[in-house]
Amino acid sequence: MAATGTATSISLKSSLGNNKSLLQLVCSNSEGNNTNSIGFKPATCFKLLKGEIFGAQLATERQIQFDSSSLVRVRAGAEASISIRRRVKANASSVQGPPSGSVQELYVYEMNELDRGSPAYLRLSQKPVNHLGDIVPFSNKLYSGNLQKRLGITAGICILIQHFPEKNGDRYEAIYSFYFGDYGHISVQGPYLTYEESYLTITGGSGIFSGVHGQVKLKQIVFPFKLFYTFYLEGIPSLPEDLLGEPVSPTPDVEPSPSAKNEEPHACLPNYTM
Repeated sequence: MAATGTATSISLKSSLGNNKSLLQLVCSNSEGNNTNSIGFKPATCFKLLKGEIFGAQLATERQIQFDSSSLVRVRAGAEASISIRRRVKANASSVQGPPSGSVQELYVYEMNELDRGSPAYLRLSQKPVNHLGDIVPFSNKLYSGNLQKRLGITAGICILIQHFPEKNGDRYEAIYSFYFGDYGHISVQGPYLTYEESYLTITGGSGIFSGVHGQVKLKQIVFPFKLFYTFYLEGIPSLPEDLLGEPVSPTPDVEPSPSAKNEEPHACLPNYTM
């Protein structure tokens, strides 16, 4: 073991120069008693050598003084890495669209013009009056909130949950979608109350509505022929002008413009859903 200690000391001296290092004191063997000059055994010496290589503090509470140019390079590399991460984060947040957490409103009229065979009331309960289990598939036309443009259609199903004779109305669980031609669609689910306003959850979408979430307020105007919706949309880029416009106040006598009703090209969305 004496030869091992001497070789270690010589190796360190050749790599560290003539200045006596802490490791030379730790690893130099003396008196052939399997300990070094400050009482460390060779096995302990190599543990401390490993600790010094990786920058650990030694028992003497002194640390290796790394070459200053190496520290500069390490620091420069770390700062460059942080800078890259910041740029990536900044680029991700610069995608065009409303600020995070903002809500966009979209106004839509649903009209049943009795030309689509909708709705189909399936009295599965076999009861003479509306009852739990009755199903209503439907599909109606969609118009913009200002009634100047044909947007597409609705398509879905309502399941009767409860009939309220005293309110002359029903509560349905509704699952349906709003189709806007090339722009995509929005899917919703929740309560459809025929006797008062209700709110449904937006469950997803496609096209420009991909990743959308939020809710939609359903206002019954004339059951089941006229409904007015206010969408509160989150998580998507700014809506196109085709879908915007000051909404007409919902009243029983509202009607789409003649050009929208006649599906003239300038009064329809591109490839609107039929």
